[in-house]
Amino acid sequence: MAELGDTITFLGTAGARFVVTRQFLASGGAWLSLGNTQILLDPGPGSLVQATKRKLDPSKLDAIILSHKHLDHSGDINIMIEAMTDGGREKRGMLFAPNDAMNQDPVVLPYLQAYPQSIGILTEGGHYTINDVVFETPIKHQHPVETYGFIFRTPRYTFSWITDTKYFDALPSYYTGDLLIIHVVRLQPGAPVDHLSLPEAKRIIEEIKPKMAILTHFGMTMWRAKPWELAKKLTEETGISVIAARDGMKFDLSQLRK
Repeated sequence: MAELGDTITFLGTAGARFVVTRQFLASGGAWLSLGNTQILLDPGPGSLVQATKRKLDPSKLDAIILSHKHLDHSGDINIMIEAMTDGGREKRGMLFAPNDAMNQDPVVLPYLQAYPQSIGILTEGGHYTINDVVFETPIKHQHPVETYGFIFRTPRYTFSWITDTKYFDALPSYYTGDLLIIHVVRLQPGAPVDHLSLPEAKRIIEEIKPKMAILTHFGMTMWRAKPWELAKKLTEETGISVIAARDGMKFDLSQLRK
């Protein structure tokens, strides 16, 4: 029997309102194909278009996960729920989101909340299961709305995804795995919005020491600074392989075995 593949397709790498609204970079989130399990993470504006463009079928999704309700992460969540459930005609799939995205000024429309087979409310220290994939939300992030990052565990790999947050000293200690995906909006720290900067990302990478790290979710300062060149410099400085995600990039987790 052929071994099942594990890939992450970046449907977008935009990470700030200006970059998203001008669509300098796409903002569709990420599609995780982990063995037979299909997961959509943070379907921002254009997620449906980007998935279709990559020949990814939303009707095959097992779950949609939303880290938080800001529109650059949730803009297409309603249409992707429609697509996952065949317009509500087939009650299927799972939806995971923070409480304030569902119940307090919800970004998931109330009538659509009945479409998935189940809904899981994300909480600090939570553990959740999608087929043979388990994921955790180890710590509530410091962001203007309720926000979580993730540790994904498959039968073959463990990887972490640090979503939007202000840096705090304990943050790296909550994440683990051979792969770290990290949202790096700012080139330098000090912005009024709670997002990570490149020096803070470097500190996190050095503390966690994954086999590989992927930078994504770029704001304008990061994009202008050419993130692929910044990633190359981080690789030289940390001794850890760091790459910058690109719109449409498909990362095969088998690279972690090299």
